[in-house]
Amino acid sequence: MPQPKIHFSTSELKLKTDSDSFVNIMAAPLTDQEKRKQISIRGIVGVENVAELKKGFNRHLHFTLVKDRNVATPRDYYFALAHTVRDHLVGRWIRTQQFYYETDPKRVYYLSLEFYMGRTLQNTMINLGLQNACDEAIYQLGLDMEDLEEMEEDAGLGNGGLGRLAACFLDSMATLGLAAYGYGIRYEYGIFNQKIKEGWQVEEADDWLRHGNPWEKARPEFMLPVHFYGRVDESKDGSKWVDTQVVLAMPYDTPIPGYMNNTVNTMRLWSARAPNDFNLKDFNVGDYIQAVLDRNLAENISRVLYPNDNFFEGKELRLKQEYFVVAATLQDIIRRFKTSKRASTGRVSFENFPEKVKKLHWDTVCWIKTVFIPIHVLLSVCYLMTVWNLLTNPFLSSQAWSITKRTFAYTNHTVLPEALERWPVELLETLLPRHLQIIYRINQVHLDEIAALFPGDLDRLRRMSLVEEDGGKRINMAHLCIVGSHAVNGVAEIHSNIIKTEVFRDFHELEPKKFQNKTNGITPRRWLLLCNPGLAELIAEAIGEEYVKDLSQLKKLNKLVDDDAFIRDVCKVKQDNKEKFSQYLENEYKVKINPSSMFDVHVKRIHEYKRQLLNCLHVITMYNRIKKNPNAPFVPRTVIIGGKAAPGYHMAKMIIKLITTVGEVVNNDPVVGSKLKVIYLENYRVSLAEKVIPATDLSEQISTAGTEASGTGNMKFMLNGALTIGTMDGANVEMAEEAGMENMFIFGMRVEDVAAMDVEGYDAMAYYKRIPELKLAIDHIKSGYFCPKTPELFKDITNMLFNHDRFKVFADYEAYIKSQEEVSRLYQNPKEWTKMVIKNIAASGKFSSDRTITDYAKEVWGVEPTDLKIPEANGKKITFCFSNF
Repeated sequence: MPQPKIHFSTSELKLKTDSDSFVNIMAAPLTDQEKRKQISIRGIVGVENVAELKKGFNRHLHFTLVKDRNVATPRDYYFALAHTVRDHLVGRWIRTQQFYYETDPKRVYYLSLEFYMGRTLQNTMINLGLQNACDEAIYQLGLDMEDLEEMEEDAGLGNGGLGRLAACFLDSMATLGLAAYGYGIRYEYGIFNQKIKEGWQVEEADDWLRHGNPWEKARPEFMLPVHFYGRVDESKDGSKWVDTQVVLAMPYDTPIPGYMNNTVNTMRLWSARAPNDFNLKDFNVGDYIQAVLDRNLAENISRVLYPNDNFFEGKELRLKQEYFVVAATLQDIIRRFKTSKRASTGRVSFENFPEKVKKLHWDTVCWIKTVFIPIHVLLSVCYLMTVWNLLTNPFLSSQAWSITKRTFAYTNHTVLPEALERWPVELLETLLPRHLQIIYRINQVHLDEIAALFPGDLDRLRRMSLVEEDGGKRINMAHLCIVGSHAVNGVAEIHSNIIKTEVFRDFHELEPKKFQNKTNGITPRRWLLLCNPGLAELIAEAIGEEYVKDLSQLKKLNKLVDDDAFIRDVCKVKQDNKEKFSQYLENEYKVKINPSSMFDVHVKRIHEYKRQLLNCLHVITMYNRIKKNPNAPFVPRTVIIGGKAAPGYHMAKMIIKLITTVGEVVNNDPVVGSKLKVIYLENYRVSLAEKVIPATDLSEQISTAGTEASGTGNMKFMLNGALTIGTMDGANVEMAEEAGMENMFIFGMRVEDVAAMDVEGYDAMAYYKRIPELKLAIDHIKSGYFCPKTPELFKDITNMLFNHDRFKVFADYEAYIKSQEEVSRLYQNPKEWTKMVIKNIAASGKFSSDRTITDYAKEVWGVEPTDLKIPEANGKKITFCFSNF
């Protein structure tokens, strides 16, 4: 079988792949230019590496999968490659844990109810420097790497930006050499698969584990009990939680490699298991079916991810999930603390717990936003402090409380009131009765302190109480988080200011030094090297490859802003990405795409505050302009919108239906032709983001000012050479500071304008009557122009826009349209557009998650990042406690 040619590096140097030619070429002397081209930030190809990878691939195909090339499927080939790459992780993984045991560093424990990891194979190859060698090996085996990568299921254990942020942070913590562990839930079903049928969102289960997961390792030896329900017995010896239902937490470990530093950290996800004796009495009397059904109820805790991270629903299962991951994780952390090298020498004391353990926990509904973290660590610490005889009344122990507060830090991720958790007291009393007692005790001590500082201020006591009385008794979990932590932060400057001055103003007045800001970031490994190799290599050739671990070095690109050759290269990379994505769209959506059109992209969760409706009104306005004057000059656009609506969020689902309905009319109107196309991306997810972001010209970040905490999609687009149209909201503010307002398309109300309008009143009808193009667009929606068979289909949308639009779409419409006209004018000048693109890329260094994690490490956790490359074992005997995992 003749062997074709192959790209062995992203610089597209082609080599023949028969072994003799390959060896001869590799052995030939190289010019300096050729050497520079062969050094790729995705790894160097070596003959030995390729041979070893091929050997490993065949070994796993035969002995792990029990297949040969005659019967193997593409999925078998993917698994064989995944196991081969994982072999290169395992030694580093064990050595990392040995190193941590020997050096006994402070550990960072990162709890999240979501980890939106996406695919693992390519990211692992890049971080280990194996990408090009694997490409070569797979090619020599007669297979296609892209086909194998497409076989991997997205690990979609998250709703959107927050879950993806968790994944980026794990990558950065490993790359910065921090002894960090991620803890979450191993959901059997991740975020649902979205199908668009007749324009409507339809949810299908995401059975991501149906083919197995080659990256995880079950650890049944570390299974732990978690208790629910029961009652509290009071006696002279204190309070005891008895007659509980026990659920076992089974850990599954996934390796998290740092970039080219031999560090491999651990993400541990818990799966719920019923104990073997669960309802055995039913089985013994012959009710086998009921016994099995009861086991399923216990194991439902880790069955499915809640597909909504911006609206709090006080569901019992959700509370179980939160407590389940916290209780299991804290037991695991304390087990590791007790079996540390320091403990083996008899020098362990729980007074040192905060110095060796630092925990970061999160707010918003998709994260561990409840203070069950500090609550349960209090229980755990106090339980383990029996040697100090402090258990008689643990929550009056200032020592126990001090340990707890010094251990925990709290990050808030939302200002939307509907997203903050307030759990009904009745539910807590049923599910966690002892914890409710403890909350009341914490609240009493807290309120006594407030009363002493502000005597007679009853309204302040009401505002700051952990227990809310209005509309039924509820526990305000955000308040509990603040009280139980030593640091509180927002995730962008504007967001942090809002939580200080509005959301948690009373708490900030009480302890101003506790509040900080930590602007979010993204990992450049996945969001540049992996998804946009052409641009990554171009940048490396221009400024060197050190920027991969120090994104601030992108500032060096400013000296190339006027370099015609570099401008042409950046243009070419973007156009190549657009042509590739155009082909993908044509294959998937059967719509002919003009790759020279502006790719105007708006991808994120569907929610009223993210204002996909404003984008849709712009689409209708552009359509009406073309229809009114078909021969007028028009900058062609492909408007791409994507995202999932929470299954129970009616308005979000109606927004999807409106966009798809408008798109159907626009895409099939012969008068419009190729000037305007509207694509709704089905099932938007990490692997699809990796395709669309590098191809984007214009990034839509148009939330109402003061509603988006930070955003991370805006950073990904900026890094990949898209220009931003957006409001002064979230991290857009800091992006404008870094790049310059003149290099972004900023429009609309500021936070203070929105606040003033809230006071004065927002009159949507006034805008409708005053702005003719807005009136025409709304009239088209109201009259059924886009859906003549069901003219009242979108009455809920128009009713909301006129009568109870919290996010004031009409108020920003006019400014948005004008800003879009500026976008079109600039796009007609490719050189000036690309110069602005280069300025944005050069300014994106601040938005690396490496910088974010460095800030957390130094200013919150009290640890120092390191560029130390963990040394190989070199045959040296290592003292190792396996429980360190």
